[in-house]
Amino acid sequence: MISDESFPIEPWCVRETALHLSVLAQTESVFALSNGHIGLRGNLDEGEPHGLPGTYLNSFFEVRPLPYAEAGYSYPEEGQSIIDVTNGKVLRLLVDDEPFDVRYGDLLEHERTLDLRAGVLRRHARWCSPAGKQVEVRSTRLVSLAHRSVAAIEYTVQAVDQFTRVTVQSELVTNEDQPEPSADPRVAAVLRAPLEAVAHEGGDQQAMLIHRTRASDLTMAAAMDHIVEVPGRVEVSTETSADLARTTVVCGLRPGQTLRIVKFLAYGWSGLRSRPALRDQVAGALTGARYTGWEGLLGAQRAYLDDFWDSADVEVEGDPHCQQAVRFGLFHVLQASARAERRAIPGKGLTGTGYDGHAFWDTEGYVLPVLTYTAPRAAADALRWRASTLDLARDRAAELALEGATFPWRTIRGQECSAYWPAGTAAWHVNADIAMAFERYRIVTGDQSLEAACGVEVLVETARLWHSLGHHDRHGRWHIDGVTGPDEYTAVVNDNVFTNLMAAHNLRAAAAACNRHPELAERLSVTHEETAAWHDAADAVHIPYDEGLRVHEQCEGFTHLREWDFTADTAYPLLLHQPYVRLYPSQVLKQADLVLAMHWLGHHFTDEQKAHNVDYYERRTTRDSSLSACTQAVLCAEVGHLELAHAYTVEAAMIDLRDLHHNTRDGLHMASLAGAWTALVGGFGGLRDDEKVLTLNPQLPSGISRLTFRLRWRGFRVTVDVCHETATYTLRDGPHGRLPIRHSGEDVELTTDAPTTMPVRVRTPLLPAPVQPPGRAPAHRRGERT
Repeated sequence: MISDESFPIEPWCVRETALHLSVLAQTESVFALSNGHIGLRGNLDEGEPHGLPGTYLNSFFEVRPLPYAEAGYSYPEEGQSIIDVTNGKVLRLLVDDEPFDVRYGDLLEHERTLDLRAGVLRRHARWCSPAGKQVEVRSTRLVSLAHRSVAAIEYTVQAVDQFTRVTVQSELVTNEDQPEPSADPRVAAVLRAPLEAVAHEGGDQQAMLIHRTRASDLTMAAAMDHIVEVPGRVEVSTETSADLARTTVVCGLRPGQTLRIVKFLAYGWSGLRSRPALRDQVAGALTGARYTGWEGLLGAQRAYLDDFWDSADVEVEGDPHCQQAVRFGLFHVLQASARAERRAIPGKGLTGTGYDGHAFWDTEGYVLPVLTYTAPRAAADALRWRASTLDLARDRAAELALEGATFPWRTIRGQECSAYWPAGTAAWHVNADIAMAFERYRIVTGDQSLEAACGVEVLVETARLWHSLGHHDRHGRWHIDGVTGPDEYTAVVNDNVFTNLMAAHNLRAAAAACNRHPELAERLSVTHEETAAWHDAADAVHIPYDEGLRVHEQCEGFTHLREWDFTADTAYPLLLHQPYVRLYPSQVLKQADLVLAMHWLGHHFTDEQKAHNVDYYERRTTRDSSLSACTQAVLCAEVGHLELAHAYTVEAAMIDLRDLHHNTRDGLHMASLAGAWTALVGGFGGLRDDEKVLTLNPQLPSGISRLTFRLRWRGFRVTVDVCHETATYTLRDGPHGRLPIRHSGEDVELTTDAPTTMPVRVRTPLLPAPVQPPGRAPAHRRGERT
């Protein structure tokens, strides 16, 4: 997508210097703004043309039927889909009586800039109407990170060469026309006009619309207010109806004169509060926004981001594409989470309707590690959301005749919404992923309060699930059968290594948490016999290994399955071109699976095992999943294939800026955007925490001359500065003046007195760099421009 001179590579922004309607939907995702509560796609101010109109509120959804050709016991009956709510972005412009539309007249200039430091989307256009009148239009849009319910737009129109009558129609509009949301007519009917009017009001320059969903019984309110500045006479009027509120501004402009409008927006929703309470909440937010003012909102936005970048920025010297992309990814990860506040972080954030707005294991597995090291408050809020759904997870486990809690594969509010068992419920590892996220948060931040408040209960109930799901054989080994690991091309198998190791980690973590909090363990009826059984299972977990090939089997018997014929079947993604009856019994992978186990729990593998495993599974991994490239980058770097790791890092970072999976129009890939940070910091920085110590083992590829990153660890702020020969650690501040870390296997103590510089240990690969399946080398190695 962003692959020509119209999209220059710049370190602190994403800029489009000419409008390309052929990729309008993709740029709407790229230029989306959010704060985790409100999401605004980067639609043009005038609303048309558009690829996908989109205004979203986190966890505001409609339920819909889940169709089955043949239903089965315990299949979920209803799904949940995020819906497009009242759109407040619209500012329609008429020049005399001709609408400003980029498809008509002459668009003389057009530029949009997503500013990653200011947190705003800027637009500049110069347009000549069909009648020959020129106007210059500028807008700046923000979704406030400091004020949770507030968004705002500054919009200016300047007459260029002739006296011009200007009309601006600022709107709130509900139930906009949408692309067909589903091939199933029942689902389409539910989502076509999902909101019904409850109330509307307006006057002067303000308006409010209140709507509710038809089935999920959620109510939302949207309100707008305006500041209008113009030399000379101006007329302002407001009208409202059930699905539309419009404030109209009319004035005359001489050449050089400017109309300035500041539009304040406020959004709120609830499934519990009364209509008057919701109305007052939104009205209060709108009043607060006007009191803060446009400049105040801009200042608060910049201050919020300055604080974030101070603890999160990654500097990449030598690779400007990665530099732009990793900051773009971090910015969107922050936007998806900053003010989510005990609601889910969807797989697409609030940038589009992809995946129906669902949250997956991506949140705990890919997004939360980044937030834990850079914005721990947001990570804690996301974990509190998971814990708030624990009762629903308990109900799901009971429905499946299991103990403990079964967290959903995909959901918005906590109910299972996956209609496909092999790649849904059978992917039990989501429960251990959640447990690991709680444990990582405690280890990295040093904050014990979250574990006491809700973490112990989550750890205990997920441990109980594993204990009831697994079993000991007659030789004493502990197995988990009928599961799907991260690789969804090898489904419903026995003893998936990733799942087994993660389950064992979950069991040990739960037992340790009970020892730290005996009173909570007693309240949860945890006995010494139960924790002893957890330890027995974890210590006896079966990890399949092929002695002949000297590799771990992804699951029991995997290396004995038939090889996939890559000479004949190379249309990717395979799931769209091959039946599962061929994929499941073959040695072909959708995404890194065993490789992910070596990343998250690397201390269970020797260096030699890692090298052989990477070599074996690289040749069989198609990367048909957006979650794969970043993990492959980390392990390729660890085993010394630095150039291959660099190529995978670029692919993970560029997934949406290049639309590599051809679905950026539906929203951004939050896990892969987070994965760009993971590939750089975990791959070339060598960051690990699986042994409860801050461990770094840096080494750079030839294409990166210097890598600097910042992170938080137990109240300290640490800066890591890596060159090809040395790594310098700066302990900026913290609860005391010393911090022990591990550098390249050596224990080192950092102090706030002065930076500590250590030599980089060069890792010589044990094996030659592996090849990938035909057509599946990393993107820019196949000749695609980066």
